[in-house]
Parts: sequence; C-alpha cells; structure tokens
Amino acid sequence: MGMNMSEKILARHARLDSVKAGQLITCKLDMVLANDITAPPSIKKFEEIGRPVFDNEKIALVPDHFQPAKDIKSAELAKAVRDFANKWNIVNYFEQGRVGIEHVILPEKGIVGPGMLTIGADSHTCTYGAVNGFATGVGSTDLGAAMATGEAWFKVPEAIKVNLTGQKPKNINGKDVILTLIGMIGVDGARYKSLEFTGPGVAELTMTDRLTIANMAIEAGGKNGIFPFDDVCKEYVEGRVQKPYEPVAADPDAQYCQTVEINLSELKPVVAFPHLPGNTKRVEDIGSPIAIDQVIIGSCTNGRLEDMQIAAEILKGHKVADRVRCIIIPGSPAIYKESMKRGYIDAFIDAGCSVSTPTCGPCLGGYMGIMAAGEKCVSTTNRNFRGRMGHVDSEVYLAGPHVAAASAILGRIATPEEVK
Repeated sequence: MGMNMSEKILARHARLDSVKAGQLITCKLDMVLANDITAPPSIKKFEEIGRPVFDNEKIALVPDHFQPAKDIKSAELAKAVRDFANKWNIVNYFEQGRVGIEHVILPEKGIVGPGMLTIGADSHTCTYGAVNGFATGVGSTDLGAAMATGEAWFKVPEAIKVNLTGQKPKNINGKDVILTLIGMIGVDGARYKSLEFTGPGVAELTMTDRLTIANMAIEAGGKNGIFPFDDVCKEYVEGRVQKPYEPVAADPDAQYCQTVEINLSELKPVVAFPHLPGNTKRVEDIGSPIAIDQVIIGSCTNGRLEDMQIAAEILKGHKVADRVRCIIIPGSPAIYKESMKRGYIDAFIDAGCSVSTPTCGPCLGGYMGIMAAGEKCVSTTNRNFRGRMGHVDSEVYLAGPHVAAASAILGRIATPEEVK
C-alpha cells in the first residue's frame, strides 16, 4: 500500500519503512517554533525537564504577536524569550528590527523546506506545507518537551485529497481558494486530517497562493496542509534553504479518505462572513451593500510581497473612503523594504492608509487595529471569530487582498471591478 506526502515525511522522521492513518509514532524534529505568547510557558516546561536545548540551530523564536511591545506585560513576554535565546545561543532568534511575522519569515529565510518536519506553538504552523513539508501546531507543553528532546509524538492523520483543476482567473488568489474549500467542507471538515493539494491546477498557484492556502488548513480543522514539490516550489526554495532537503511525492496508490474537486476556472472572489471562516459567500451574491469601518491587509496569511503588490495596484491613484481606516502590515522587513523600492508604500500612504512595522497585531486583537462595538472590518487575516479583533459586537469579514483593497476605496465590501 502506497503512502501520501504526509505519511512519507512522518515515516522518514520516525525511522520506519511505512506508516498508516491512526498509527501512533514518535518522530525526530527538524524545527521547533514559538512566539512571544507561546514561548514563555514553553520555557517554563522546558526548565522543569532540566536538560539543555536539543539543538540551538533547530529552534526558532519569533516575538511577533504583541511586538513591538504594546504594554508592560508584552514587554515582559518578549524579555523572557530574549533571555532564553541569549542563554542557549538560539541561532534563529529574531530581535526587533529583524523580526517579521513568524510564518512569513521562516519560509522567506529558508528555515523550513521540503520534506522537513516542523512543530510550532502556534496553530498556523501548518503554513510550511506550502514548501512540501509536514508542519503542525502544538501546545506549549509539547513545545517545551521538544526543545529538550528534539522529538514529538504524532497520530498519523487520514488525508483528504484536494484535486485542483482549471486555470486561476486574474482576480482570484489563494485566499479565495482556501475560503471556497472551507465553505465546501466546513470548519471541521478536515478535523485531524491532512489536506493534500494535488492536480494540474497546482501549477496555476504562485508560492504566495500556496502559503496562504496551507496557512488556513487549520481553519478547516486540518492537522496540516501540504503541496507537492514542483517547479514553482523548487524555484522558491533554491537559494533559500541551505541545508540538504529531500522532497516527497505521493505514491500512485496512496490512500485518501475523501477527494474534493475544485475547478479554479469557476472560482469567484469570496468573503467569509462573521463569525466563521466557513461562512463564505461570493461577493457578487451578497446583495445589499455592507458598509465597513476598517480594512486590514497583512498577517501570516496575506502579508507577503505579492499581497502588497495586489493591494498597491488597486489603491494607486485612489483614496480610502472617508469613513474607513485602512491598515497595511508587510509581513517582514524584506517585504517592507522591497515594497518601498517598488513604490507600494507610497501608493498606500497617498491613498490614506496607515502602514505598520511587521507584526501580527490586529489579527488576534492584540493592537494596531482593535475595533469598537458595532464596527465592521474586511481583513486578509485568517479568523473571524466573535471578538477576534476587538469588541464582541464587532464583525470581521475575511477576504483576499483584491477584495480588501477595493473595499477600502468604496467603503463597502467590493471587488476591484467596481473601482472606477
């Protein structure tokens, strides 16, 4: 019996010839990740074990959620991470000015790559499946143990095959693809399962699309999301990933518990209404206009250079609606710098946007865009749970950068085609 991509990575790291769904295994880890919220409790558990870190090159500490520090508590969280990193000489520790959003900078810097097994004390660690790795989120206790042992246990997940066909329209991006999928199967449709993206349509997706899609596998309940290693992936990782890597491909007779078909040619821009990522609607089907108060373009889901480009091309020569706040957050210093070089930042500021240093900030209701009661936001972030971005009576509508930028201009949920 053949294995799918996830099973092959897990088997290799468990040092087994093969594994199957439901099997409990212990695996060696290639990378262990934590941020300013999850690292401090992980450090406490690590210290209880009383051992040194297993490998100072295989731990990444990224203070990105409440940083630059918004208050005394967030400053103390960052200090705990900083002190730990200094004590153990953690190579992949990112200080302010050099830090970006964790799930943006780890692929960007080649810290994660094909065939690698990564765990992170952050649910969106599944992002790294875009580069043909197995990556998943864990709790702080498991993360603390992993920093000491370099190992973690897994239950091998069943896999859902997502077969992509057709050609991606110009106004469609990865956010539309993953929101469409979550709308089809529900927020629990892939619970503790692997989402494996295959088919001829994969070649239509840029690396930014793939990173966005893999990032939100967790929003369908997925254990992980993973893409094949093809020319697009190869071009991205070459020159970035410095360590030897071994890509994986699914066997022809790999086992899947379900197959979902998505024809990219048929996709239309979508928005996830409050208060679930699966509550998706095509923008063209919304009906009565929905006025908004705020737009967020950024996050680990859509804070990459291509996202900045899409937003800048729509916003250039236009103004943000008078009653709307538009906040743009490049995902890393490199993206910020390249956005300046290409004139994107000028386009944002000229349009009346606020541009932030790289941070998770408003996505989790941290800072840099908290909403008051009754306010509505179109956001390129990944979650729209009640109270996620501020007051429990505020509302978050999830969308891609095309829809977010157009909505900022028109002051209501809109598509770029409506911008004159």
